[in-house]
Amino acid sequence: MLYDNVDRVSVEKMVRTFYPLVLKDELLGPFFIRAFGNDIKNDKWYEHLRTLDNFWLLMMTGERNGYWGDPFPPHAFLGDLSRETFERWLEIFHGVVSSLFIPEIATKFHDKASVLAEQFMENLHDEDDE
Repeated sequence: MLYDNVDRVSVEKMVRTFYPLVLKDELLGPFFIRAFGNDIKNDKWYEHLRTLDNFWLLMMTGERNGYWGDPFPPHAFLGDLSRETFERWLEIFHGVVSSLFIPEIATKFHDKASVLAEQFMENLHDEDDE
């Protein structure tokens, strides 16, 4: 049964379904392994996943729940992130949200993720120009 609303339970399910796939991905996995290690049950991953839960709750519901700040700076130091990297991230993300949420909600997740990815790519490009 697909989720028909966005709440902490559904967001946690999405985040915990998505990131193990990212970790196993040939293109994306190495970035995350360098940052957090290859054991998604370690303390670094635990903190990252909790941050992502709060981030996506804020993005989807507007609920201030512990996420503050700008999501871009931590990503600026991950390495050579390319358009292909973000497109792969979006591909996996879209598949996960589509498998967990009704189409209207999955589309909202995907639209927000696409805007974020585009902003990240623009910010990374701007940093390269400096």
